[in-house]
Amino acid sequence: MTTEEDGRHKKCVWTGLEVRGPIKNLSPVLWTFTHLTTLYLNDNNLQRIPPDIVQLTNLIHLDLSGNKLRSLPAELGDMLQLRELLLNNNSLRILPCELGRLFLLQMLGISGNPLSPEILNMAAEPQGTSKLLTFLLENLTGEICSHIATM
Repeated sequence: MTTEEDGRHKKCVWTGLEVRGPIKNLSPVLWTFTHLTTLYLNDNNLQRIPPDIVQLTNLIHLDLSGNKLRSLPAELGDMLQLRELLLNNNSLRILPCELGRLFLLQMLGISGNPLSPEILNMAAEPQGTSKLLTFLLENLTGEICSHIATM
């Protein structure tokens, strides 16, 4: 095999994926793409995100904006590499307190959701993502957590 032929047979490694539809459900095959660092699922008709999303351990950027999400799996808090999580323009009334464990998160977009004014105002402040994550982490104690975001 010549060098040129060898070059054509090299494995292509893509790290980003954009899923457009509008789709309502995610295929379990998606969770096998563990090499992904960026996943755009925005502007679809998703009503839920399966807990299996935690299998995408290398995700740095996750955009779930513009869907019909009413809740999020607590497992999102185990996606420790996330630096950007966009949840804008959904139907979220609560945020899982487990998100407070996302210590590398620099941007948490939550505008356009029917969350409590306290949560939305905190997120809109300077250093809002950091303040909100600290708030969630401090309240990661079972029952208290599920009631906080509905205040």
